[in-house]
Amino acid sequence: MKTTKILLVFLMLFATNKVLAQQISAVEMQVTGLTCSMCSQATEKSLRTLSYVSNVNPDLNKNLFLVTFKKDGAVNFDQMNKKVKDAGFSVGNLAATINFNQAKVDEDGQVVVGENVYRFANVKSKVLNGPVKVNVIDKNFISNAAFKQKLAQLKLDSYASGMGVVNGKKVRIYHLSI
Repeated sequence: MKTTKILLVFLMLFATNKVLAQQISAVEMQVTGLTCSMCSQATEKSLRTLSYVSNVNPDLNKNLFLVTFKKDGAVNFDQMNKKVKDAGFSVGNLAATINFNQAKVDEDGQVVVGENVYRFANVKSKVLNGPVKVNVIDKNFISNAAFKQKLAQLKLDSYASGMGVVNGKKVRIYHLSI
């Protein structure tokens, strides 16, 4: 009985550790269309309304926002993009630091981490461990010209729509590059 309890505690700690270790810790987002400090403030205020955002640091010279997240929050890139659009601007580039914990990227470049599904354009059959800086290359996270170029290169249905079937369920797939 005592051994069973110890084993259960160990498994719970391992599972919790794995989830926390595989989280998005920060995002560097370039926002296009900003012309003044009021534009930057509107974007910053909009991003801060997301429950999982810990801090937003704008860099007005580069139109960049460094966004950090709460440890227990599930980050959603699409929600962040919507908040920027709600403020009247658009995302020109999004680079995220994701802390992986022995995440196995399959031969198609896909990995499932928690509730997020990622498909890498330039990584296949590899194990990712530790913090990895990635670029989100989906529509609305890069320029239209860059998206069209990637669409011609990748030729994936999931890239065109942002959706795909994983384990029999239609899900959002984020396309990334390292």
